[in-house]
Amino acid sequence: MKRFPIAALSLLLACAGTAQAAIPVYGFVVKNTYPHDPDAFTQGLFYTDGILYESTGLNGKSSVRKTELKTGKVLMKTDIASDYFGEGITDVGNTIVGLTWTSHVGFVFDKTTLTMKQTFSYPGEGWGLANNGSDIFMSDGTSAIRVLNPKTLAEVRRIQVTAEGKPIDRLNELEWVDGELYANVWGADVIARIDPASGKVVGWIDLAGLLDEKSRAAGTADVLNGIAYDSKKRRLFVTGKLWPKLFEIELVRRQGR
Repeated sequence: MKRFPIAALSLLLACAGTAQAAIPVYGFVVKNTYPHDPDAFTQGLFYTDGILYESTGLNGKSSVRKTELKTGKVLMKTDIASDYFGEGITDVGNTIVGLTWTSHVGFVFDKTTLTMKQTFSYPGEGWGLANNGSDIFMSDGTSAIRVLNPKTLAEVRRIQVTAEGKPIDRLNELEWVDGELYANVWGADVIARIDPASGKVVGWIDLAGLLDEKSRAAGTADVLNGIAYDSKKRRLFVTGKLWPKLFEIELVRRQGR
């Protein structure tokens, strides 16, 4: 299981020096709160056609599932063999592409039935996935985001993510939002907004305090991870590993940032 000391937003800003203040920082307003399976070690998340798709991790507990947004009810689930630690997912046409952490193996599922159709391989670790309709974006825990061909799943290039010239690593779950890549920064209550053309961080989203201390204390809630975007209604959803709640949030730019 990935472990790393939790980093505050201030540490991320400090790593890029005082000039980092030029990058906007956004807080949040919670618009809606929905139930989320507290046993789901969330690795991948996306929303389409009224359904929330989620992948979970941990050996012996990894799965790909369809979930009803309002109730958190699992509508359909395919378990992944216990040899594998499931990671991020994204949809490509009528399929779902999924990663595993250190096995160098990915899976392709039928989007309707969640039946596994094929496997593919890649070097290094697998963390997060997203797509913009023409490219697949893959994170691997470093400051690089791989760009994959959606037909062959072969890597075609890499995007180096930086903030004021400094690399930002531990990029985790990914989501395509209105022309930007949003990336959880593993171990921090922070999402980076990335310009996919330049790789530059163009905004920080500070989600510290999103999950209240009472909810954290009542269970085994782990780190923030999971971003989904409803492009039709422009709704942004976020959750975390083993969190009992999923949140619809609205971003609010902080004054002076």
